[in-house]
Amino acid sequence: MSRVFILILDSFGIGGAPDAKKFGDLGANTLGHIANNYQISLPNLEKLGLANAAQLATGKIPIGMKSASSPSGIYGAASEVSNGKDTPSGHWEIAGQPVDFDWGYFPKEVPCFPDNLTQAICEFLSVPDILANCHASGTDIIQRCGVEHIKTGQPICYTSSDSVFQIAAHEDIFGLEKLYGLCEFVRIELDPLNIGRVIARPFTGDSPQNFERTGNRRDFSVLPPSPTLLDIAKNAGRSVISIGKISDIYAHQGVTQTHKADGNMALFDKTLEIVAKAEEGSLTMTNFVDFDMVFGHRRDVEGYGKALEAFDKRLPEIQKQLRADDLVIITADHGCDPTWQGTDHTRERVPVLGFGPNIKSKNIGIRTSFADIGASAAEHLSLEPTVYGVSFL
Repeated sequence: MSRVFILILDSFGIGGAPDAKKFGDLGANTLGHIANNYQISLPNLEKLGLANAAQLATGKIPIGMKSASSPSGIYGAASEVSNGKDTPSGHWEIAGQPVDFDWGYFPKEVPCFPDNLTQAICEFLSVPDILANCHASGTDIIQRCGVEHIKTGQPICYTSSDSVFQIAAHEDIFGLEKLYGLCEFVRIELDPLNIGRVIARPFTGDSPQNFERTGNRRDFSVLPPSPTLLDIAKNAGRSVISIGKISDIYAHQGVTQTHKADGNMALFDKTLEIVAKAEEGSLTMTNFVDFDMVFGHRRDVEGYGKALEAFDKRLPEIQKQLRADDLVIITADHGCDPTWQGTDHTRERVPVLGFGPNIKSKNIGIRTSFADIGASAAEHLSLEPTVYGVSFL
């Protein structure tokens, strides 16, 4: 029986989204602009057809990269149809459930949160106020408010252009369980506003010079509006294995095993461990969060490039462990062009690269929805089809 592994390189866009102008992202191209500013070397991804996919997306091959004359698997690009360029929208669409409704967002003003929400949080914690209450970069706001948070116990609450409410708190002084409990409370309070995620952002340190976010982040998402590929697989009695923040993104629906790891390489190690032992008929999904959280949002071009090279270098380790009927799909959920203005996600097409011992070279062109990925995974696993999406197998 077949197995499927979907590796989501969080924010690894390749430009060319047909509706990028609508999102203020006309010309955004995460891979292309990294290649313009950093001499990138991705030989294994090139063999899989990454440069070919980028050429499909934008009409151009990224500087310094080479297209493969005969890529070693399935290659193409996919456009997003969901209404947002956020993490849940991209992941849900990958799993066959595009977001056809509008998320709620917070205004770009100070304070940006409704007074009744702030009051509810204060009453829940028995504190006089919250800190920040604005749009901000997560690392910057911890630098600005971390000391006051430690002194007062008031949570650092901020947002971005995504549909998100983020709470930063000291992992040891405020406490992880207290932070998670606060996020669960806020999740319920925000449901009427249709906010996609509440994110716990724990950090350590005692001064702006050594404040550091930890790997104990947790996302509290709303439920997908209808069953996804994960639900279909679980209901069919299959193992659905989440690595990284996948389970959080799908609000723990359709998942049978959850594995956490801190950092891309630890996530890669965990993925290798699962490839070695996952049972036949299983679906595994990994989110490589550092591309987005550590490099994209922080506009670190060189760091992003080196992280891609580190991922590329380890791909043969997965290829060596695959069984005859396995399918691995490498893709992304949105872009986060590190050369773009601001610190937010960018609307872009994403690569779709599929490989396995019995997967033949195939140009699947530009797919009109990320949902084609879920539809293809369902077909490969001989599952009931997803409601949305067309298989490219």
